[in-house]
Amino acid sequence: MNPYLAEFLGTLILILLGDGVCACTSLEKSKGKGAGWAVVTFAWGFAVMCGVFVAGPYSGAHLNPAVTLAFAITGSFGWSMVPGYVAAQLLGGFAGAVLVWAFYKDHYDATDDPDVKLGTFCTMPAIPNRWRNLFCEFVGTWLLCFSILMFTTEGNTPAVGTGSLGAVPVTLLIVAIGMSLGGATGYAINPARDLPPRIAHALLPMKSAKRDSGWNYGWVPVAGPLAGAAFAALCFILFF
Repeated sequence: MNPYLAEFLGTLILILLGDGVCACTSLEKSKGKGAGWAVVTFAWGFAVMCGVFVAGPYSGAHLNPAVTLAFAITGSFGWSMVPGYVAAQLLGGFAGAVLVWAFYKDHYDATDDPDVKLGTFCTMPAIPNRWRNLFCEFVGTWLLCFSILMFTTEGNTPAVGTGSLGAVPVTLLIVAIGMSLGGATGYAINPARDLPPRIAHALLPMKSAKRDSGWNYGWVPVAGPLAGAAFAALCFILFF
């Protein structure tokens, strides 16, 4: 499989399952409504796992512009491929969000709360504080990328992050970040998880009430993860 297509499909699956659990647990008349934070965090971890299994053998399964940036800075991934990977990830994120909307369309129509509907597409902070929110996304993504880089070092499981057994520790890492650090911002830790679905929310029609797409906050889950990834790569270079 072409690596760019693999990144597109892997990210599509990631968002289909990840935004899917947000819709399942929050939209009206969904059988999963009210299932809670534990279900959300585990489902996002499994969403990453499924995306990695699909894309891993062909692209390395970055599925995240922040991860791609971290690998490029450390020299383990060519800069020439970064634009194509990022484009594929963003397109995959958009397509996945549109599929969630189509899948749960009746439930979107039955839901009157516009904030709930936005929350099925992208993240918004529990307490709006832009610089604190930026710090939270920075720290969460630093932990994500630094851990993934460490998974690839000699002495840890071989081929981590490239599918097969490598999907398991990354899955558990995502669950841990969500359970421990997700309460403040919803732990985007991935621009492709937040920006393309936010664009989808802005473009897709809603039968009932619809709010703005939170663009005054939308830069935070992009800038924070990219900065955190860059710092993680620099730490990895400095220490190892």
